[in-house]
Amino acid sequence: MSISPVAVSDRASFVLAQNPGIMTLDGTNTWILREPGAARSVVVDPGPSDDAHLQTVLATAGEVGLVLFTHRHFDHTEALSRIVELTGAPARSTDPEFSRGASPLVDGETIDVDGLSIDVLATPGHTTDSTCFLLGAEGSLLSGDTILGRGTTVIAHPDGVLGPYLDSLAHIRELIEEGLVQHILPGHGPVIDAPADVVDFYLEHRAERLDQVRAAIDTGATTPREVVQRVYQDVDEALWPAAELSVAAQLEYLRS
Repeated sequence: MSISPVAVSDRASFVLAQNPGIMTLDGTNTWILREPGAARSVVVDPGPSDDAHLQTVLATAGEVGLVLFTHRHFDHTEALSRIVELTGAPARSTDPEFSRGASPLVDGETIDVDGLSIDVLATPGHTTDSTCFLLGAEGSLLSGDTILGRGTTVIAHPDGVLGPYLDSLAHIRELIEEGLVQHILPGHGPVIDAPADVVDFYLEHRAERLDQVRAAIDTGATTPREVVQRVYQDVDEALWPAAELSVAAQLEYLRS
């Protein structure tokens, strides 16, 4: 079963995939972008290979000119082959593995599809290939899993790297300060209309966790598991395996 699309602006709407979970929140947001009056659309993160979901996406998208991916995780990319088969559209990702019929994405490039202008912003950290897309005409940033609509994202070692992630957050914060980003359209969770507050919270949260990890090390913790047992007592134990990967990324950052 799929649910009805939700329009959030003149250029952007999303269809929520029915894959809720601890890591996916309510499910994966598949974004459909189109310049007003244009024939073709852009689909971002088609999500799981669920025909009901894809049929809702395509009913909303109409003719698809391009498929884009924010990063390689399965809940965003599983439908790659199926959506290319159904639409004949090229697909592009920073990771060449998820590009079809077109070159991989390049940081700083501008994509134009029937007047819809999308700026490509490399934001490594959540994964090494994480990428955001800026709709400059309306100040909307499609953030993938770099910034979630609720809670904070996991930086899972070894593909997740904390140093670049902090740099990516700082870059997004600069875009907000410059007035270029007014809304964040995340890969999971609701749209963010107060992006500065959320990015500041993310940065503060990371700084606090690093201080807690340092304190845990000072009390004798040596492994990610031992750190998690001390630092993540406020987190559901079902999330501890993911927390261990996050701690591994933090330990690597502190050693660098």
